[in-house]
Amino acid sequence: MARVRYGARTEDEIRAARTASSRLPDIWSTGVVAVWESDPDAVAAVLPPPLKPAGDSLVRASISRVDLPGHPLGAGSVAVSAVHDGQPGWYPLVMPMTHERALIGGREVFGEPKKLGEVTVERDGLVVRAALARHGIAFVEVRGAVDSVLPLPEPAEKVDFYFKFLPAVDGGGFDADPVLVHCVRNEKVRKLERITGDVVLRESMYDPVADLPVRRVVEITIGEKTTDQRGRVAERVSAEALLPYIHQRYDDPQQILDGPPAGSV
Repeated sequence: MARVRYGARTEDEIRAARTASSRLPDIWSTGVVAVWESDPDAVAAVLPPPLKPAGDSLVRASISRVDLPGHPLGAGSVAVSAVHDGQPGWYPLVMPMTHERALIGGREVFGEPKKLGEVTVERDGLVVRAALARHGIAFVEVRGAVDSVLPLPEPAEKVDFYFKFLPAVDGGGFDADPVLVHCVRNEKVRKLERITGDVVLRESMYDPVADLPVRRVVEITIGEKTTDQRGRVAERVSAEALLPYIHQRYDDPQQILDGPPAGSV
């Protein structure tokens, strides 16, 4: 009988897949990062407990192009500064990806708020434009010109916070207690330049980052970097406390309550 591809994988096949994923070479991306000071009350309002405001009310937009062989990837995020149990980091609200593979792994393994979207990084001489778009709306756009080369930073460890959860089958909360994940990234930079420019936020009912206004641009850079990442469960969190924030993950929160019609397949 010909192999049934939906059938079980052998132990050797599973082991080979794990080995291959653990030996990936450094993958370099070209990305624009914009950081701005925003409204402290707005930043605090988007943080589910037990996350707390970091005190600086910063928002960070990261917009990158990853030149994977045969499969160029656009990846982005909009995150706010936060603290958990003394650990500073960033809490991403939305992470547009241009490929389903990059989306699924991050959402299911780490709880990343990834969604399919459009990611643009363009450079013409010194002029740079980068944007994140979904549903035809470029809800974040960074524009400017390179004005200087920056010294390369030392390799650094950075932390993002995610909530990993599974909506309940009966539509009433979660199937198990959600967990707060610390995702630790080791970042190396091989090129870094400063940009003089601005950040434009556009209204979108699906990605309302315009609620985090630009009070002052702290920095805009363009660079080439590579990162690896590992995650750990920091703690189990209150389902009741997290539930009011679940809409952050979905374009339509009602979708998680929609079951298939009776008798459908």
